[in-house]
Amino acid sequence: MSYRLTVLGTGYLGATHAACMAALGYEVLGLDVDPGKVASLSAGELPIHEPGLEEILRQGLASGRLRFTTSYEEAAEFGDVHFICVGTPQKKGEYAADVSYLDAVVESLAPYLNRECVVVGKSTVPVGTAQRLADKLARLAPAGELVELVWNPEFLREGFAVRDTMRPDRIVLGVVSDKAEKVMREVYEPMLAEGTPVIITDYPTSELVKVAANAFLATKISFINAMAEVCEAAHADVKDLSLALSFDERIGGRFLNPGLGFGGGCLPKDIRAFMARAGELGADQALTFLREVDAINMRRRARMVDLARELAGGSFQGCTVAVLGAAFKPNSDDIRDSPALDVAVKIREQGGDVTVYDPVALGNARKAHPTLGFGASALDAAKGAHVVLLLTEWQEFIDLDPEELGGVVAARKIVDGRNALDAETWRASGWHYRALGRP
Repeated sequence: MSYRLTVLGTGYLGATHAACMAALGYEVLGLDVDPGKVASLSAGELPIHEPGLEEILRQGLASGRLRFTTSYEEAAEFGDVHFICVGTPQKKGEYAADVSYLDAVVESLAPYLNRECVVVGKSTVPVGTAQRLADKLARLAPAGELVELVWNPEFLREGFAVRDTMRPDRIVLGVVSDKAEKVMREVYEPMLAEGTPVIITDYPTSELVKVAANAFLATKISFINAMAEVCEAAHADVKDLSLALSFDERIGGRFLNPGLGFGGGCLPKDIRAFMARAGELGADQALTFLREVDAINMRRRARMVDLARELAGGSFQGCTVAVLGAAFKPNSDDIRDSPALDVAVKIREQGGDVTVYDPVALGNARKAHPTLGFGASALDAAKGAHVVLLLTEWQEFIDLDPEELGGVVAARKIVDGRNALDAETWRASGWHYRALGRP
């Protein structure tokens, strides 16, 4: 059977999933309650920067396989499989996740579900959410138990979202019936045919997979950054330490890059929500280590400000600082919980004259932080700078010519917040080079 798919919520996850499923040959209807977003997507315009996605979106629209709506009634009538792709941000003033957008989708869609179908949750949620939503669907949908919920967590990496959707490294399905499993295996047949492993499990385990993965990654990043703190105290080199550890196959080198730490819309809020939910379940002691993981991560930002102040002569007053990077990671325009912007704002608050440049995130950065200065290029941002900070490891920053950059700055002083530059090359060009965790 060829299923018709709906994607409910067209933010980062939803827009990607809708476009990619259409590219695989499915008829897809994307839904969003924001008419402006629907109009933009229908015109082939993305609200985000994601390599390769706009081309796939436009191909889907041109083929007629992909379109967008604001009508839940139309979505219910159209779809056989409904993917819920809304966000679960951190609640204001607490660690817990806000799942109100998920509830709103279920409450808006369910009254129109009058035939057999499958609803698939892809959002990152506190464990226990899926069963609650399944009960709500059965209660509110006219088709009752003919509407089945599946939990299918997403594992997208910003900058690689198209590849991760089309060629995932695993598919996790939390199901309660063989029938729902069969439907999902058929929907994901293009991936399964390529050998993608599929894990069939229950709701709670499927919900835990994503947050457990993020907690592990965050822990690995904070571990090497904790080692950077020790290296600074011991006058050791964390870059060499990381390299030596990477050859141990039990440890591996991925996510073992010392630097400014993690940010973005997932890792920070997901580990905090994980801690909050563990507390509600009476298992809070199991995750107390994540508090230190979070604290190490935030200390990296404070240390970067300290290093920059040291190079500025002990004070930012009367000092011009160039910040290279605004996005939380390269190949993205996402500035949510961006370490780079956090550092830029703190230096500005301490009296520094800060100019920021980023290849794609400047628009978002300007809206969020209008008091900062912004440059049209790396060289423009660095004009007259007393200190240069590399805070997002875009390739164009790694490729900068130290002589060319040296020609526009007031002083050849640089702090490499991502350990991305070749220290000897920069020092040979007369730069005072500093980096987190290195002598």
